[in-house]
Amino acid sequence: MSREMSREAAAPADAVASPGGADQDEKVRKVELAISSLLRIGVLSSLLIVLAGTVVTFVHHPHYLSNRHDLGPLTKPGAEFPHTLGSLVQGLQHGQGRAIVMAGLLLLIATPVMRVAFSVLAFVYQHDRVFVVITSIVLTLLLVSFVLGRGGG
Repeated sequence: MSREMSREAAAPADAVASPGGADQDEKVRKVELAISSLLRIGVLSSLLIVLAGTVVTFVHHPHYLSNRHDLGPLTKPGAEFPHTLGSLVQGLQHGQGRAIVMAGLLLLIATPVMRVAFSVLAFVYQHDRVFVVITSIVLTLLLVSFVLGRGGG
């Protein structure tokens, strides 16, 4: 019984010590659920887009399934894939499977960046100024690295 009494005595003290704590916990829970949904949707969407692009590629080029020699240039380094946003958009407009696959991969890369951007908004919602600043810096560094960086020679 002494344990039950000490729990009952502690509960009101905790409630007094952290007014609004339950509201803050609920905000954190909502944000965590939203972030997990964002990540799940981003990954699943990119998977479906990559699969769709693969199917489109094999529908447009059925000989890839039966002839390894024809498939070789598609799978070797230096294969013809869109390397710029302009060529990606043009490929998508023409229904090219390679462009659809590339769009799915770009979505997969963008998903964690969207998570960081969403986190900035979440910390604003939670009135956590320190993490708004830190997460904004991380987001800025990510975006700058995409703008300034470029892959292989």
